[in-house]
Amino acid sequence: MGSPPTAFEYSPRAPRAPPRRAYRSPERDVRYPPETRGTAGQAGPMTTTDTAGAPAVAARRHRPLPIEPAVLTLLRTTDDAGRPCLPYTDDEGGAPLRCCLRRSRPGESIALVSYAPLRRWAAESGADPGAYDEQGPVFVHAEECGGPPAAGPDLPFVHAGALRVLRRYDAKGRIRGGRLLELTDAPDGGFEQALEEAFADPAVALVHIRAAEYGCFLFELRR
Repeated sequence: MGSPPTAFEYSPRAPRAPPRRAYRSPERDVRYPPETRGTAGQAGPMTTTDTAGAPAVAARRHRPLPIEPAVLTLLRTTDDAGRPCLPYTDDEGGAPLRCCLRRSRPGESIALVSYAPLRRWAAESGADPGAYDEQGPVFVHAEECGGPPAAGPDLPFVHAGALRVLRRYDAKGRIRGGRLLELTDAPDGGFEQALEEAFADPAVALVHIRAAEYGCFLFELRR
């Protein structure tokens, strides 16, 4: 899956222990054994349950957004690459679902579809991302699932040591910069500080979060 060239910001850090071995197929975001899930997050504060230990609460200024329900309806018929949706039963669980921003549970019916996040946002905003438009694989429930809790989802897919790419886009859909982030063992994985830095640029309209290993889109946040 291609992506436009951009400069990533790196900061010196101490050597880290080797990451836990994934047990999933290469087309997926790195999979770890399904976590024990806590209660749904409340509006305002952010709680995370993917990190080991008791859930912690922190101020949540940036809200992660799932794929819009209307777009999901279309993707469950024909995806953004023009391919038909092919549901299957997930025997393992742990796939990062972009429809409800949680990991799948064993036995759920899911699908791997091609999704163009910037194109879909541009259709709403009237922007023209031009060559920055791209598409890639995402997991969704094969049928309507209701999305994240009405109170707002927790910051999803947070695992200490995981690598995430933050891509910044302006109101025209052009890349404004990016950052490679290694998630910490903090409750938010270090996301909040990175997002504060991203949105400190007044020209940044939205930020895409991607898995660094495969480049897969995970979720987006808007100003």
